[in-house]
Order: sequence, then C-alpha cells, then structure tokens
Amino acid sequence: MDNYRNRWLWGLIFLVGVVGVNCTGSSPQGSGNEGASPSKIYRWKMVTTWPKNFPGLGMAPVHFAEAVRAMSGGRLLVKVYGAGELVPALGVFDAVSQGMTQMGHGASYYWKGKVPEAQFFCAVPFGLSPREMSGWLRFGGGMQLWKELYKPYGLVPFMGGNTGVQMGGWFNKEITSLEDIKGLKVRMPGLGGEVLERVGGVPVLIAGGEIFTSLQTGVIDAAEWVGPYNDLTFGFHKVAKIYHYPGWQEPGPILEFIVNEKALQTLPQDLRAVVQYAADAVHQIMLDEYAARDPAALEELIDTHNIKIVPYPEEVLAALKKESEVVLKSLSERSPMAKRIYDSYFAFKKRSERHTRITEGAFLDAR
Repeated sequence: MDNYRNRWLWGLIFLVGVVGVNCTGSSPQGSGNEGASPSKIYRWKMVTTWPKNFPGLGMAPVHFAEAVRAMSGGRLLVKVYGAGELVPALGVFDAVSQGMTQMGHGASYYWKGKVPEAQFFCAVPFGLSPREMSGWLRFGGGMQLWKELYKPYGLVPFMGGNTGVQMGGWFNKEITSLEDIKGLKVRMPGLGGEVLERVGGVPVLIAGGEIFTSLQTGVIDAAEWVGPYNDLTFGFHKVAKIYHYPGWQEPGPILEFIVNEKALQTLPQDLRAVVQYAADAVHQIMLDEYAARDPAALEELIDTHNIKIVPYPEEVLAALKKESEVVLKSLSERSPMAKRIYDSYFAFKKRSERHTRITEGAFLDAR
C-alpha cells in the first residue's frame, strides 16, 4: 500500500507541477497570485467526523494532507484532527463555516438540520451508483449546484471519497417483513433515516465511534455504518449476527472536503490547484481501496465469524423504495434550491439508467 501511495503521490506532484508552471508562468491579471511569496508557508487545520486514522474514511484526510505537502513542496501544511479532538464529530460544518478551522472532512447528510438540501450530495436512497454520482457531480451540473448551496455558509465543497455501495445494516433479529421494522431503533442518518421512520422504524443519529457501545448496551437495536471493511474494523460482528443487504439507503455515498472560502482565497493560484487535485486523487483512491478491502472483509465475516448475510425481503425493499420517493419529493418542495437540485439529480439518473442496465447490469448478469 505504501509503495502504491508513493506512486500516485509522485504522479500528482508531476501533474500539479505542470499546472503550477502554467498558472504562475503567465499569471493573468486578478488571478490571485499577485504579491504571493513562493516561500510563504500556509498552515491549515482539518477537522473530521471520523475517529483519528480510522481505516478508509479516517485515512482520507491523512492522505490528502500528505499529497498536499508533497505537491506544494511543503508550502501548504494541513494538520488533521480526528472526531472530538478539536470539535465534536458532528460539529465539522460549523467549525469550518465559522473559520475556526480552514478545512473539514465528513458527509453532507450530517448537516441536514442546517442545510437539508445537502443530503442530495451524499446519499440518496435507491439513487445514483458511485460511478453515476461522480458523473453527475463532475459533468452533470451537480458540483455547480453544490458550490452554490454552500456559498452562503462561506464554504467550498470538494468530493472527498466514496465507499461504494454499502451494506444494509447489522441486526440481532432478521427482518422478514415490514412488521419487524416497527419500533426498531436503528442508527441510520440522512434521507435513509427519514424513509425508515415512514415504515415504522426509529432512526437514531450517532457518530460512528459510538455505534458499537450503543449496540452492545441496547441504546439502539440495529445499525448501518459502511460495509464489510469498516464494519469488521469496528467489531460489529461481536454484538450483532445478522448482516442485511443491499444498502438501499446509501448506494453511492459521496464524502466531502469542505474548505473555508476566505482561507481558500488567501492561497495563490497554484496552491488552489494543489487542493483540487489532491481532493480528486483521494476521492478515487478511497473508491479503489474499498473495492479491494470489502471482499476480503466479507469473506472473513462469513468464514471466520459465522455472520449470517441476509437479503432484505422484496416486500420490504418495495415499501422502502415507495417511501423514498415520497421523502425525496417532499425534500424537493422545501426550497427553490432543493427543487433545482432534485430536478438535476433525477434527470441525470433517468439518462443513466438505460445505459447502466444494458452495460454494467447485463454484464454482471452474464458474468
């Protein structure tokens, strides 16, 4: 892993070096480089919603800081703080928005109480796949809407990783019908939690680091977190034995880097490019890592820990999908901005579905 990380870091150094030469060699008027000292060192703090150095999710900020340091030649240094070290896990958005820190890493559905529309940019039940989600953001107008949404809060968003299609969650009792969900306290954030509530469940929002103890002590009856790689690390198999799938609630969850806009504007143009390319690299690296780590972790959960892997019944999935449509439509009616995001997201989804079905879907069936 270290050798691989070094290769992509040096590849990025070369790429951004070329960009930097182009940006600074003939800096246009008003580009943001005027008067910038090439030897000035910028020191940033990044707060995260994850435990420090947690595999996958928690390492993305660390990889970002390493890439930025290498590509900037030490001119931009980012110190990473895990959940609770500077601010609570769910306090990242406010900390960066208020300028307490320059950067944050997390998931936008954690800010639903402040910015409900932000949930579209993380996980939409029965929504876009990881590949489709990246396509919508980069080339389907999603990123422009995301930036517009965050601008009043003084924030600039960047894609910050994707874990791939997630699992459906950990349960001590197998879900065989909708009746089994009623009254069940389930750790499930975002839009998925709202859907769960509509079929009788009780969604509970707690940070990842609190899930194990909450399951163990009965504070919650079930929990979804990420997938085999991270779930195995947290040891959920020790306190629950039923692992449901598919992850209808988070089919292509995008994580985010958020940067304080004023802090970003203080950087010369070449360092702004470093921030962008480092975020892009970390985003893809995370998706690749989960594609490699999840299968091995799933094998261990089944073969070593005797975990029962169980699909949700069709009746349950059908009900969840129906209620998802109601929840999403309701969200789209909360504001003109929500309607614009909703329309853009689902127009892209409609265009993608036929292609995905006759390419990836048909291939997987044939394979």
